[in-house]
Amino acid sequence: MPNPTAAMIVIGDEILSGRTRDSNMHHLAGQLTEAGIDLKEVRVIGDELGTIIAAVQEMSRVHDYVFTSGGIGPTHDDITADCIAAAFDTPIDVREDARAILAEHYEKAGTDLNAARLRMARIPDGASLIDNPVSAAPGFVLENVHVMAGVPAVFHAMVASVLPTLTGGAPLISKTLRIERGEGDIAGPLGELAEAYPLLSMGSYPFQKDGKYGAHIVIRGNDVDQIDDALSQLEAAFS
Repeated sequence: MPNPTAAMIVIGDEILSGRTRDSNMHHLAGQLTEAGIDLKEVRVIGDELGTIIAAVQEMSRVHDYVFTSGGIGPTHDDITADCIAAAFDTPIDVREDARAILAEHYEKAGTDLNAARLRMARIPDGASLIDNPVSAAPGFVLENVHVMAGVPAVFHAMVASVLPTLTGGAPLISKTLRIERGEGDIAGPLGELAEAYPLLSMGSYPFQKDGKYGAHIVIRGNDVDQIDDALSQLEAAFS
């Protein structure tokens, strides 16, 4: 049985402009791999209402899980929550359980829960909250879409909250073989091996060092025996 599939939407003009470097995709990919969920697609899009809505609608139809990163803060350009509500034609407003979480957090910090901060308690109807132990403001889950913060520390904490609720499959295993031959020599045997093992994924990553050419061949899959057999055959071909 194939593993569940996932997609990620990274939201923010600051990512597209190069002002901010995204690290959340790398973290999520690693966590999903360990959980046996195959991340199939990642999109980086700006803070544009129609673009976000269309991406959410399309990806939620295609994949078992969708994860968003960014756009759920207190400022005017944090529009992700509204877009998710619109994508599923669901009302959105300040919700009492989310407001209570924020009120407690800001009271302890000696800070007012003003109108801007209260925007982070706006949750679409029918959504369940995602815990945020770092800065309190919750993410949420609506249908199969998991809406999380863009700040890496908060995103990581939310992923940790969400993962136990997901149904995964077999973890993806990855092994690497270094071959000190050019890719032109490697391509033929590697292509034949890929045809012989259709359930495995094989990639060639070339390098050049001290005037020598070579490649790291990475073989991925869920069956360790098949991976070991394929690696043995490839190693024998270039021994």
